[in-house]
Amino acid sequence: MEDPKKLEEGFGNQKNNISEETIDTNRIDNNQDLAIHENEQKILSQPLQKEEEEQPTIKKGKRVATLDAFRGLTIVLMILVDDAGGAYARIDHSPWNGCTLADFVMPFFLFIVGVAIALALKRVPKVNVAIRKVTLRTLKLLFWGIILQGGYSHAPYDLAYGVDMKVIRWCGILQRIALVYLIVALIEILTTKLRPTTLTPGHFSIFTAYKWQWLGGFVAFVVYMTTIYGLYVPDWNFLEHDGDTSQRYTVKCGMRGHLGPACNAVGYVDRQVWGINHLYNQPVWARSKACTLSYPETGPFRDDAPTWCRAPFEPEGLLSSISAVMSGTIGIHYGHVLIHFKGHGERLKQWISIGFGLLVIAFILHFSDAIPLNKQLYSFSYVCFTAGAAGIVFSGLYILIDVLGMRIPFLWLEWIGMNAMLIFVMGAQGIFAGFINGWYFKNEDNNLVNWIQHHVFFDVWKSQRLGTLLYVIFAEITFWAVLAGILHRLGIYWKL
Repeated sequence: MEDPKKLEEGFGNQKNNISEETIDTNRIDNNQDLAIHENEQKILSQPLQKEEEEQPTIKKGKRVATLDAFRGLTIVLMILVDDAGGAYARIDHSPWNGCTLADFVMPFFLFIVGVAIALALKRVPKVNVAIRKVTLRTLKLLFWGIILQGGYSHAPYDLAYGVDMKVIRWCGILQRIALVYLIVALIEILTTKLRPTTLTPGHFSIFTAYKWQWLGGFVAFVVYMTTIYGLYVPDWNFLEHDGDTSQRYTVKCGMRGHLGPACNAVGYVDRQVWGINHLYNQPVWARSKACTLSYPETGPFRDDAPTWCRAPFEPEGLLSSISAVMSGTIGIHYGHVLIHFKGHGERLKQWISIGFGLLVIAFILHFSDAIPLNKQLYSFSYVCFTAGAAGIVFSGLYILIDVLGMRIPFLWLEWIGMNAMLIFVMGAQGIFAGFINGWYFKNEDNNLVNWIQHHVFFDVWKSQRLGTLLYVIFAEITFWAVLAGILHRLGIYWKL
C-alpha cells in the first residue's frame, strides 16, 4: 500500500487506467501526467516561457488538489442545504425563478463531472473498452439513483423500505449525473481521433481543438430551446390522494413557450414520458407566494391557491437534463485547459475569462426578463450563471491550493471529495443516520440521533433553528470530514 502521506501530498504510483476514472460521486484519479505532448510543448513554450519562469507548474505525477476540494465543497453544500434548508428557507431551493445556495449544488456536480472526464479520458487507447466502462458506470449510477431517490429507501426517519412500482420515481440526482456523464464522455471518446494532438497558438485554439464537444453542447441547447418554446402544452389533470379519498384537479394551459409552473414544456414532457405518478410529489413551488402565505417557508395552502400548487413536478426531468448537458460541456472545457496549459497564469486566464463571460450572459438574460434564472426548468440563464460561478470558485480554489500552496486548510474538503460517493450515500442520503435510528428504545423516535439533536443542540442553544444549523455543521459535516480523513489514511475509497 502507498504511504498515505505521499498520497496526501500528491505523490505515489497509481495506475493511470480508465477503470480508475471517477465522476463527481467518486474520487478522480488525478495522479496523471499533466505534461503536454512534446510537439505541443514546442508550440506553446515560446508564449508561455516567461510566465513559466515566474510561476511553478504542476509537476509530473503531482495531484491537482483543487479537483477533490471542489467536489468535497459540493458534497458539503448538499448536506448543508438538505438538512438545514428546512430551518433556513433562504438557503433552500428557490420556489421558482431565482437562485439560492441550494441551486448551485447540481450544476457544481455536473461541472466537476466534466473536468473529471477530460482528465480520465485524456488518452483512450481502445475505444470499445472505454465505451464499455463508461456504460457500466452509467448503469451503476442509475441503479443507485433509483434505490436512493426512487422511493425504495425511506431513510433516515422512516425505518421501512420498499416502493410501489406504480409510483416509483424514475428521475433523481444520480440519474441526471448519469445521463450527462454518458453523453459528454461518449463525445470525448468518439472524437479522440478527430481532434489535433497539438494546439496552435492563440486564446481560442482550445475551443477549435475541441469543437465536437462544443457542438454536442450546442445540440443540447437547440433541442432544449426549441422544445421549451415550441412545444404545445394542453390542459392536464391529476389526482391528489388523502388517505382513502382522492380528488381530481385540472390545470388549464393550451399554450406554447410558457415558463411558469403550470404550463411549461419541461413538466409536460415528463408527464408524457414517465407518467404523472412517477414524478416528484413534493415540488418546491409549493412554497411560492401563489401557493402559501408562509412563503418562503413551507406552510398550508392558501384558500385561493392555484390547482398546480398540489401537482407533482420532476426537478430532475428529461428535458431539463438535456439542458444540463451544457453544464458538463463547460466543465470538460475546464479540464481540457488543465491538460493543455502548463502555466498557472494561462490556465487562470482561460478559466476566469469564460467564468465571468458566462455570468455576464446570465445577468443580461435574467434581468432583461428574456430568460429568468430557474433551476426547476434548468433554463439557459441558469446554466450560464451556475457554470460561471463554478468556474470562478474552481479558479479561486486553484489559486489558494495549487498556486499559493495553502492546502492544509482545505484538506478536509479534499478528503470528502476523495470519498464523495460514500458520503453522498451514507451522509447526504441519510443511510447512516437511518442505520443509527434503527437502534431505538421502546419507540422509534427514542433514538441516538434525536437524543443528540434535542439534548446537545436544541436544548443547549434554546433554538431549534440555530440548533439544527449547528447539528448539521458539527454532527454531520464535521463527522463526515473526520471519517473521510481516516478512510483516506487507510487508503479506503468507494469507487463505482
